[in-house]
Amino acid sequence: MKKMTYRDAGVDIDAGNESVSLIKDSVRATYRPEVLGDLGGFGGLFALRAQDYREPVLVSGTDGVGTKLRLAFLLNRHDTIGQDAVAMCVNDILVQGAEPLFFLDYLAVGKLEPTQVADVVSGVARACKESGCALIGGETAEMAGFYPVGEYDIAGFAVGVVERERLITSARVKAGDVLLGLPSSGVHSNGYSLVRKIVFEHKGFHGDEYMEELGRTIGEELLTPTRLYPQVCLPLIRDFDLHGMVHITGGGFYENIPRALPEGMGAEVNAAAWEMPAVFRLIQEWGNVDWAEMYRTFNMGIGMVLIASEEEAARIEARLDAQHEAVFRIGRVTEGTHEATIKGGVFDA
Repeated sequence: MKKMTYRDAGVDIDAGNESVSLIKDSVRATYRPEVLGDLGGFGGLFALRAQDYREPVLVSGTDGVGTKLRLAFLLNRHDTIGQDAVAMCVNDILVQGAEPLFFLDYLAVGKLEPTQVADVVSGVARACKESGCALIGGETAEMAGFYPVGEYDIAGFAVGVVERERLITSARVKAGDVLLGLPSSGVHSNGYSLVRKIVFEHKGFHGDEYMEELGRTIGEELLTPTRLYPQVCLPLIRDFDLHGMVHITGGGFYENIPRALPEGMGAEVNAAAWEMPAVFRLIQEWGNVDWAEMYRTFNMGIGMVLIASEEEAARIEARLDAQHEAVFRIGRVTEGTHEATIKGGVFDA
């Protein structure tokens, strides 16, 4: 009888070692001075410089990419999806005022293909470097017979730090505060079950169809990675008195904005305050989706919301304008029920 090996069962340890060899340089490029050790340990080491803080609070977040991964499989492009994993985590902890410190990824594959793994992790590393956080560890699990060959899932875990007195909660939000919206890079990483149903099932597209309205193929548009907000927002958190922040993810405006509001406060959003990206109009038209459902599912062109007083909002706008960063006054905090209402634009058409 032939002697069986782990490779016969579908797990290739040599391929795993090759994957580590391919990603080590991109991972090391993310290291901050606080990182201890190197790749290959059982745990990532990060020496928090507690002396730099009076009362440091660690903030953690975890998320995945969801069914957007289906597009990566369809288009056989894997170098952008890692940014989605990073962005969904670091943007979440950012809204508490936290500076991202380090990140870990978990990648599960059906069959380990070193170049594919390297593409995915290179996207993770680039996003970590842009966000200022170190990629200090991770796990690549080859799960033969569990995922189809060529497919994978990825999740991320981020840890950041904020001075306790600078922690952003809903406690200081008040009626009259301004909602400032920062543009998204596209659909980001939410709502893709509906996107796929409309674009690929209902319309029958394959991803390579060129769309005049988009200036590129529908697949390229939908695979655009989630925008990373730390670089633009951390200086604002440091220099201005922000009362609240909102990452517009699953649940859109209706579900996410109330998460940053205290009881007894609501928010009014003016949908005419910014130009809706063409991709959302196409999705709505192709699927005959109710506009309220669109704003409940997608970011509609606004990925991050800052909440500040009228005076601070004006100062923030001036700073961003000077940096040629787009920002929109999209609404205000109001007294009333703990919910967001949307008016203007398509809602008044």
